[in-house]
Amino acid sequence: MRVIVLVDGEHYPPVTRWGIDVARGRGHEVVGALLVGGIEKIDPGSVLDVGVPLRVSGEDRMASLVDAIDAFTPEGVLDLSDEPVLGYRERMELAAVALSRGVPYLGSDFRLDPPISGPPLAAPTLAVIGTGKRTGKTAISGELARLAARRGLDPVIVAMGRGGPAEPQVAEAGSIDLARLLDLVRSGEHAASDYLEDAVTTGVTTIGARRVGGGLAGAPYATNVREAAELGVARGAGLLILEGSGSAIPPVPWDAGVLVAPASVPVEYLTGYLGPFRLLLSDLLVVTMAADPVAGHEHLSALRTHVRRFLDDSRQILTDFIPVPLADVRGERVFFTTTAPPAVAARQIDHLEATDGCTVVGWSARLADRAGLAEDMEDAEAFDVLLTELKAAAVDVACERALTRGAEVVFVDNRAIVVEGSTDLDTALGDVLDLAIERGRAKK
Repeated sequence: MRVIVLVDGEHYPPVTRWGIDVARGRGHEVVGALLVGGIEKIDPGSVLDVGVPLRVSGEDRMASLVDAIDAFTPEGVLDLSDEPVLGYRERMELAAVALSRGVPYLGSDFRLDPPISGPPLAAPTLAVIGTGKRTGKTAISGELARLAARRGLDPVIVAMGRGGPAEPQVAEAGSIDLARLLDLVRSGEHAASDYLEDAVTTGVTTIGARRVGGGLAGAPYATNVREAAELGVARGAGLLILEGSGSAIPPVPWDAGVLVAPASVPVEYLTGYLGPFRLLLSDLLVVTMAADPVAGHEHLSALRTHVRRFLDDSRQILTDFIPVPLADVRGERVFFTTTAPPAVAARQIDHLEATDGCTVVGWSARLADRAGLAEDMEDAEAFDVLLTELKAAAVDVACERALTRGAEVVFVDNRAIVVEGSTDLDTALGDVLDLAIERGRAKK
C-alpha cells in the first residue's frame, strides 16, 4: 500500500526513520510524511531528515492533511505519531479527513476504512444522513423530494433501513395506500419501512433497501442499497435521494450531502469521535426539533459554534417539525400516535388542534413500543380518526386496532420549518439540490 506517514517531533529522528523502515518491511510504500507537531523539540539549526519527502503541518492539521493527500495521492494514511502531539480527539479529526478523501487511516493497533466505495452512480445523487435514529432524516428527505419534484427533476428516493426488503422494492408514485400497507402486514412484511413512508408523504417513486449493522464511520455491515440505487438509475431518475439509516450512511458515492441532527444531540457526537467525518461529507447541516425543551439556547449556541470549524453559518439551519395530516380532520375526534418524546408530542397536539381544527381525545408517544402502544389504545375513549405517523408499529398495531373500533385512519407527515435566521427552507435545500445537479453533471 502506498502511504503517507504522520510523524511528530517528540520522536527522536533516527527512531522515526527506523519506524518508516519497519513500515516498508511490512509491505508499505512510504511516499511522503507529514510532521503533525512537536516541532519545538527539533534543533532549529537542523534539517529533519526522515528519509522521505516531508511536509510540515500548519496550525490547521486537517487542512494540512488534505493538502498532503492531494500532493502524494496515497492509498492510506499511516499514523506513526503519539501523544501528546496527537491525542484521541486530534486523531479522530485526522481519521475523518482521510476517510472523507477515500483513503484508510491506520496505525499501530487500528485500521479505519472509508465507508463509501465503488463507482459513482450515473445520475445526480444527494444523500441525507444523520447522527442517529429519530433525527428527522425521512422528513428532510421528503422535503427535498417534494422540492425536486416541483422543479421537474424527476426524483427517486432510495431509503436504506433496518426493516427494509430482502430485494430492492419499488413503490411507484401514488401506489401506496392504507389497503396496500395492510396487505403487507398481513403477508408478514414490514409496512412502516422508510421507503413506504416516503412514498405516502411525498408522492414520488421510492425504492426500499435494507442494511444490517453500522460501523464507527457509518458503514453498514451489509446492505443492498447499491442495487436499489442502480435500479433508480435504470428507471430514469433525474435525481437520486439516498436516505441513510440511523447513523449508518449509504456506502455509495454521492454528489451533495445533507446531515440531519436533533437539537439535543451532544456536541461531541458532531465534533468528536467521527462526527467530523459526517460534517466533511455534508454541504448543509439541518438541526431539527430546535424547539425541543431539552435543547436550550446555550446548548444550541455551543453546538453551532463548534460546527463552524467545518460548516459556516450559511450552511447550518435550525428547524422544527409541525405535524401535517394528509387528509382533512377538521371537527373530528382523533387519537394521535407518534414516535416523538412526550414533551414534543404535547406541542404537536396543540398545533393539530389549533391549525387543523380537530379534538385530540387521546394520544400515545409509544409508537415504537408495540405493547405500550396497544395498552394506550385499549384505554382510549371513543375516537373517529386515528391520526398517526407512518413509523414503527403504525400499521400492524395502531391501524389494525383503529379499524377494529370503526375509526378511520389518516396519516400525518412531519414538515420542517425554519425557526431562526433569514434563510428559508426551500432556499437552503434548493442550494444543495443545485450542487447535486451541478456536480452530478460534471462527473459525466
